[in-house]
Order: sequence, then C-alpha cells, then structure tokens
Amino acid sequence: MNNVESTKRRAERTRYKLKQLANGRPRLSVHRTPRHIYAQLIDAVNGSVIVSASTLIADVKKSVKYTGNVDAAKVVGETIGKAAAAKNITKVVFDRGSFKYHGRIKALADAARAAGLEF
Repeated sequence: MNNVESTKRRAERTRYKLKQLANGRPRLSVHRTPRHIYAQLIDAVNGSVIVSASTLIADVKKSVKYTGNVDAAKVVGETIGKAAAAKNITKVVFDRGSFKYHGRIKALADAARAAGLEF
C-alpha cells in the first residue's frame, strides 16, 4: 500500500465515524498543505459548502506573516467561527480528514471553539 492509498483510507475511516455522530450537523472539514490551510462548513444533507475560510483570503493573508504555520491556522479558525456564527451555526462535527489532530489542525480547532463553535 502506498502513501496515497493509506491517506485515502484514513480519511474514509474518519468520515465513516463522523457520519455516525453527525445527526444532521454540518461538517467542519479541514485541509492543509505546506503553504496554506483551508476550512469549510459542509451541509451534511446536501453536501454543499455553507461557508469557507482559508489563508488565501485577503484579510487572513494580511494579518499573518506566513500562511503555513500555527498562527495562520488560528486566524483561519477564528474566521470560520465568526462566519458560522453569522449564519447561526453553533454545533458542528470536526472532520480532520487524514491529518493527525496536532499542530495546525489542533490550533484551527481550538480557535474555532473559542469563536463559538461546539464540537
């Protein structure tokens, strides 16, 4: 099994567990690359994106020095939390995909919780 296959299997395993816990709540999906981090709130029923935030947004890009570190992830977490609050969304399910819950993923999750999201 190569890295791509094992990454897909980890993501599928994570999403399978989330579907059991979702109860119609939106999914906060996180993706990271070495240079950027992305977060989306996805409707559990339709599969459509409700709101999104990333380090590619001009406001986020201006507020951080480098877009691929923990500080940038915190800003993206705050941004997604505020955008969700504007849409009256408080309870979500956190989808880390195939990424471990540490570093930038953990920083984004903690910032989103501080901004008012519950998961």
